[in-house]
Order: sequence, then structure tokens, then C-alpha cells
Amino acid sequence: MTELEQSRMQEMIRRLNEASEAYYGGRDEIMSNFEWDALFDELTRLEEETGVVLPDSPTQKVNAAAEDNIAGEKEAHEYPALSLAKTKKVEELQEWAGDRPIWLSWKLDGLTLVLTYDAGRLTKILTRGNGSVGTNITFMKNALKGFPLQVEDRGHLVVRGEATISYPEFEKLNATISDPAERYANPRNLASGTLGLDAKRLDEVKQRNVVFNAFTLVHTDSEIVSWGERMAYLDRLGFTTVDRELTDAARLPETVAEWTRRVESGEMQIPVDGLVIAYDDTEYAATGSVTGHHATRAGLAFKWQDEVAQSTLREVEWSCGATVITPIAIFDPVQLEGTTVSRASLVNISEMDRLGIGENGKTEIEVIKSNKIIPKVVSVTKAIGKYALPERCPACEGPVMVAVSPSGAQTLKCDNPECPAKNLKKFERFVSKYGTDIDGLSIETLRDFIGYGFIHTFADIFRIERHVEEIRELEGFGKRSCEKLLAAVEKSRTNTDAVHFIHALSIPQIGLDAAKRLVDAYGWPGFVKALDEGRDFAEVNGLGPERSFCIHTWFAEEKNRDLFHELLEIMEIAAVEPVTEVSGSCAGLTFVITGDVHSFKNRDAFKAYVEANGGKVAGSVSKKTSYLVNNDVTSTSSKNTKARELGIPILSEDDFIAQFGQG
Repeated sequence: MTELEQSRMQEMIRRLNEASEAYYGGRDEIMSNFEWDALFDELTRLEEETGVVLPDSPTQKVNAAAEDNIAGEKEAHEYPALSLAKTKKVEELQEWAGDRPIWLSWKLDGLTLVLTYDAGRLTKILTRGNGSVGTNITFMKNALKGFPLQVEDRGHLVVRGEATISYPEFEKLNATISDPAERYANPRNLASGTLGLDAKRLDEVKQRNVVFNAFTLVHTDSEIVSWGERMAYLDRLGFTTVDRELTDAARLPETVAEWTRRVESGEMQIPVDGLVIAYDDTEYAATGSVTGHHATRAGLAFKWQDEVAQSTLREVEWSCGATVITPIAIFDPVQLEGTTVSRASLVNISEMDRLGIGENGKTEIEVIKSNKIIPKVVSVTKAIGKYALPERCPACEGPVMVAVSPSGAQTLKCDNPECPAKNLKKFERFVSKYGTDIDGLSIETLRDFIGYGFIHTFADIFRIERHVEEIRELEGFGKRSCEKLLAAVEKSRTNTDAVHFIHALSIPQIGLDAAKRLVDAYGWPGFVKALDEGRDFAEVNGLGPERSFCIHTWFAEEKNRDLFHELLEIMEIAAVEPVTEVSGSCAGLTFVITGDVHSFKNRDAFKAYVEANGGKVAGSVSKKTSYLVNNDVTSTSSKNTKARELGIPILSEDDFIAQFGQG
């Protein structure tokens, strides 16, 4: 190996490892997957040509950087969690398959976990770690989804799978994080961060909807040789399992093409970064050797060749988020992975500088669809001049400033504390099913509409038809989408009831329960009259002086008062009379409902039944609690423990129904 080759390899290893660490453990990506794959392939070729593999080469190790943030006890894996060799050529998949039946499944982009069961109970959850040693996160078993806590198999069972967070959940969470330095770069990064939370934040873990997708049954005492039958066995035991299809070498090109179309069509709600094939004969698969950190017959991963398109940058559009103003590249439409693409995020100022973005109309760019889903500008092939930063915020016309995150990334921020984009969560609450229930206005759509200046206040939502032509030009929207959105807005305008309207306003400490108490006490528009008259709402049962103060403080602000009356002019809130007396099987009783329910549709439905029958539902156990309802009656959870200490009866859902009915 020449000195030049060694120097080049060292530089590639440094860049690849830095990029991996940023991708898996940090917030800001410093290299696209497209660039990483290209550099990794170049390093692999150079290692093969020279016969030299330098220390720390990413071609020879399992990347454990994803788990740098996961604290806990380290434990050795009973069965090493080795990685799979990868290819971008279907012909190599066919050669590997030979004349044997194989299964094709997704290569999910999350964090690998290994679950162990003994005598029918889940006894251990380990992260993959470096493949030999992982981190014990068994304490999260009740906060993760996709697997049972108990199984019918009474022997020793080991299951490996991928913990993932869906794109909708990822976008929803990221949109609520105001600090750009705290935003997650991708769903895998979010999954890693979530599994790094401690035992005190399990409620937060549960809210993020991390799902375990079993992709192989590592061990069972049962004699099941077929990989397909082993996966079907996991289905019967209650696991969420990865999609799969039985095929062979001859049909592989057709099968891979069909699965690729599923990704390109946007069907996949969870992130995937390729495909995996595995032999159906697990005994044959186990006879393979281990090369580096790959088991030669355990499976072979397939990664797509990214399709690259050339285009010309026509405009940089700036979209205002909660605090960050994000640059969006608008370029001449190109065909990528079967769809027309004309927009892609440029992330931030630092990424624009790294790419070398020049003047509009004078910058030639290369675009891909990352993992066949997300449009991304990966390089600038020609540039003249330099882009210009906006002087005013697109959402509120307020002043802007350049800020630097802890990682050194430069971002553009709005300096106006009253900018509507800073209050995205309030807009999300306003349109949620617990508010005005406007179907089609997701938090991502709201963020875009606010960022482009279509929406400044809640009232603007009911005037969105003014921007229909502009909305139709946005990716994902068209004539039909706009019609559905306008219909949903009109339905909300005429169908929202008083309780949900009050909740939608985001008055501090006034949720659905408090809103219902107010409407029950005063009716509608009786509450409006009471508000204008400055009535003391502390007299309402269950509200008290603090909530009354919050209502009057909110209404005392002129902008809130004006918005409230403006919405009353726009919307048609049905009149209701005050509730004089409530009776029923639950009258005078206070319940705390915890855990999963099975007879009622969900806990909200359970709560509605209790309240409709004169009872109250509280969030925590106290001396005022009449009953705690928990299907796991014998658990040692904090609520069960406190109930026992206070002598409060603990009912299962069936106990409750037997005593109080179900309607």
C-alpha cells in the first residue's frame, strides 16, 4: 500500500466514523446517507485492492455509537447479535440464495433489541450494543410496544427485533421542540434518544410510541426449523413481526422491485433503509462461518442504489418553525423514484454553506430521495455568487437573527416572542380531536402553513380558503386534498361544541375536564356572559381560585379577548343549558383509571362513562379517591401501592362493570 493510499484511507475512516457518531448519537447530521454509502463503498474497494484494513475501519465493526446515550448495566448477549453483510446488487442476492427457499423482509432503521423469556415471562431486554455486550433496559418493558409481557411458550425464548418510531410520531415530536439544537435528525436518532431515558421518564417513553418489530426468533426450545414457521410462531405468541415474503433466487428481481415500489409509494410509515433475505432452513443458516462481524449465512442485506437527478435551484424559500427559520430549496421539477420532486429542505445555514449554495437560478444541484422517501440536496455541481438571508420572518415579519447551536450549527431564528410559529403546540391543540377537530391539519401541515404566512391566529384557520392556490403548489397537496381540507374546516366551524371550543383556546390549566365543569355550571352562551361580567369561577365545583385566576388573566389580555370574540363571530357554537343535577351509578364517587383497558374502547371512553353516570375521574390517587381501576390488580406500581396504603379498593375493569355497569 502506498503512502497516498494509506493517507486516503485514514481520512475516509475519520470522516465515516465522525458522520456515524453524529447520525446515531447527535442531533445534526454532517453527511447524508448517500455520501456515507459512497465513501464507505470507496473505502471497501480500497481495502480489497490493497489487502489492508486499518484500525477503527467502519467496515470491520458493529457501530455501537447509537447507544452512547443509553446508560445502564452492561450484559453479554447469550447469542452474539452480529450484523449482516450488505450489497446493492440483486445479482449478489441471487448468488447468495442459490437454489434454496429464502424469505425477504424489511431492513428497519431503528435500534436492535433482544428479548428473553423464561417460563412464559419476559425476563430481559438488552440493546444490541457492540454485538457481544448490550445494555439492560428491562425496566422499560411496560413503556414499549409490539411484544407481550407473557407468552404461552413455557421454555427459553430469545427474540431479536428492531425498535422503531414511525415517521408521523417523529414529525409530531420534532415539531414541538423549540430549540433547534435539541431536535432529532431522524427517527432512528429519536429511537436512540428515547431508549436512553431513565426510569423516571417512562411516561415520556410511552408517549413516543416506540414499537418493537420482531425480525427473527433466535432460540426456542420447540423444534421449529423453518424461519417462516418460527416467525409465524411469534405472530401467534402476540409479537409485532416484520413483513416478509417467501421467494427464491429466480423470483428475487421481481420481488425486490415490488417491495421497492412499496417504499416509493409512501406506504411505509416506519423507516426502512433496505431489505434482508434469510434462508428458510435455519439449520443450514447456522452452519455458516463468522467473517469480521458478519455471520455469512445468517442473512444478506440489500440497500438501494440512490437515484440521482440534476436540477437548477430557482428559489430558497424560508419557512418559520417554532424558533428556527428553515431554508427550503425550490428547484426545477425532476423525476425521482417514480415521483416528481421540486422541493427539499436545506436544513440550516451551515448545511447551505457546506453544500456551497449560490444565487437562485445560478446554482446547479444534485438531488436524491433519501431511503426513497425524503428529497435531499446532496451536492452542488455549479454555483455563482452566494444565497441571501431574509431580513424579516416570513410568519410575522419580525426581525431575524443568526444563532449558533451547541454543536456549532448556524440557524436563522425569529426574534419576535409573539410570532405564531413559536406557539405551534397551541395551534395543534386548537385543531386536535379534543379541540375543533379539523381532520387534515396535522402538526406538520400547521407548521408549513404558519411558516409560509398563511396562518397567524386561530381565526385565520377558518379563512384558509384565501390561500388555496398557494397550497395546491405545496408537495402533498392538490385539488382533492384542498377540497377535503376546506370541508373539514367548514365542518369544524359549525360542529364544535362549547366544551371542546374552550379546551381548544389553550387557556392555562383549563383542559377538557375544567371546560366541561364550566359549561355544566353556566351553559352556553351563559359562560360567555359570565366571562364578560368577570364572574368568580372559583365557585364552580372542582375549579378553585387558581383556575379562576388563570381564566381571567388570559381573558384580560386584549389580543386574547379580541380573538375569543372574533372566533365567536366566525363559529357556530350550539347553545346548551346548565346542568342542574347529575345522577347515575357512579354519582358522588371519584375514580382513578390506569393501565390498558379492554372492554371500553379506550380510557377516554371509560372516563366519559363515569362522568355521564355522575362520577369524577382524577389523574392521581389521593384520600379523595373512591376506587382505583387497574386491570393489573396485583401490580406494585406507584398508584397501586398508594391505593393500598390509603385503603382504597383496587378494581379490575371487569369488577367495575359488574358493580357500576357499562352502559
